[in-house]
Amino acid sequence: MHIDYQETSKDLLTRIEIHEEYGSANIDVWTTDLLDPQPGMKILDVGCGAGKLSFLFDDYTKGGANIIGGDFSEELLEKARARNKERGSQVEFQFLDFNQPFNFADNAFDLCTSAFAIYYARNLNFTFGEAHRVLKPGGRLFVSGPLPENKQMFYDIIEEAANAAIPPMPGSSRFKGDIFGTIDSIFARTELRTFENHLTFPEVEPFIEYVRASLNEDRKLWTSMFDNRDEYEALIVKITDAARRRFERDGKLVMTKVVGGILATK
Repeated sequence: MHIDYQETSKDLLTRIEIHEEYGSANIDVWTTDLLDPQPGMKILDVGCGAGKLSFLFDDYTKGGANIIGGDFSEELLEKARARNKERGSQVEFQFLDFNQPFNFADNAFDLCTSAFAIYYARNLNFTFGEAHRVLKPGGRLFVSGPLPENKQMFYDIIEEAANAAIPPMPGSSRFKGDIFGTIDSIFARTELRTFENHLTFPEVEPFIEYVRASLNEDRKLWTSMFDNRDEYEALIVKITDAARRRFERDGKLVMTKVVGGILATK
């Protein structure tokens, strides 16, 4: 499956900041409680972006784990390396395209993770086969991503504004089905965990900031809804009007992030 997808680092980091500012639950706590990474572990973070998960593991293990973060975006890797230097951390960041063979030996890692990234893989069998290959016997894979019920209010407002169906989202549309099924067929044991985070927006503007960070023209998943910048801005106006109507009715906007965590053991 070829996915024509592109996202700027600014959009990604904006959404992360909004999750943290307006959310009711902490996905970092959920992740570390679930995985409990330990000093001495060798950890591979696939699609590491600007290093958020890699640094979380580094903090949790007090610098005692051997952590490698890999991503195909040099822009995000540069941000991760700069932050690494500021922190005085020993995390290693390198180029990694999860559609290509991983440049690591067999049975090398205790834990392989991918937060909101690897579900864009073109060939799931190949990519998760590579994750399986580089894990030690008994090693664990953890993949997080949106479930089909994720941020329903967001999609409801956009559908109302555009009077059109939402295009398929590769993450939520694949997670429980293709992705879970593929991992389950490769690994010895697989389970699905769920995390919910209720984002409460006290006004419309930060919600629209989130919308822009999701529908930005660089995110090619959405271009079936607009052909150019003028159409994009016209859609934003309609979405803003729809959000204001809902805000006036309810006094707030509440969007629930529903995230799945697939935990598999080799």
